[in-house]
Amino acid sequence: MSRIAYVNGRYLPHRHATVHVEDRGFQFADAAYEVIAVKDGDLIDEGLHLRRLARSLGELRITRPMSDAAFGVVMREVIRRNGVDEGIIYVQVSRGAAPRDFAFPRGVRPSVVMTSRRHRGPDPRHARDGVAVITIRDIRWARPDIKSVALLPNALGKQQAKEAGAYEAWQVDPEGRVTEGTSSNAWIITAADEVITRQADHSILNGVTRVGLIDLLAQAGLRLVERPFTVAEAKAAREAFLTSTTNFVLPVVRIDEAPVGEGKPGPVVARLRETYLSYTAEQGIGR
Repeated sequence: MSRIAYVNGRYLPHRHATVHVEDRGFQFADAAYEVIAVKDGDLIDEGLHLRRLARSLGELRITRPMSDAAFGVVMREVIRRNGVDEGIIYVQVSRGAAPRDFAFPRGVRPSVVMTSRRHRGPDPRHARDGVAVITIRDIRWARPDIKSVALLPNALGKQQAKEAGAYEAWQVDPEGRVTEGTSSNAWIITAADEVITRQADHSILNGVTRVGLIDLLAQAGLRLVERPFTVAEAKAAREAFLTSTTNFVLPVVRIDEAPVGEGKPGPVVARLRETYLSYTAEQGIGR
């Protein structure tokens, strides 16, 4: 089956899907995006993703191009045309195309692009054996809470992790505290069964999986503490994990070559992963 993309009202073969050379998303990273997981043909946490997209567009002062209902119709059509039962859909909204100038152009319509592809999630061995992360200096701009397409620092960090043989890089602020991963939120679990993750301020992106898991922690009988934690705390933690749309909940067993806990996935993270997977499965009920 040929891949189909949505570009500004048209469904096009993927190889012919283009935007104008002066689209501001291309020239200025003047755009916001979302990646939504598709499981059994259903959009996971659709409402949370669309609310976050609306917030990002609002912070960037980009006009919303369509209603949530219209987004839902188009996203489902893109998924259908691509035959995606399990995978992701990518949604990007830029300010639009205009002669290149730093100031916002007047009377420009936002550009909307959507693509979808099959994705089976992380290698099952990663959930079974856990993954390694490295720590790097956080060099991003001061508003990573906006899900913009300005992802060059993230890409550099991800490449650094890959070259180090790690799965992810946890970014660290000038005070030595972990902010988040290049494409995930960072968590640790203490000996007192406290689940710690940085508060959702301007220093991190408030991940949709993060939000969903927070709602489930009470059911697991665990205490949430939202505060920064240092690299030293992370290395001394009983367990650690990361969350994201495509990874759900993934155990971290090594940080900068230092084992976390016993150096293997712990029981609490395993329970949280199963709890979250059950939560995603329930979202398709009745649809």
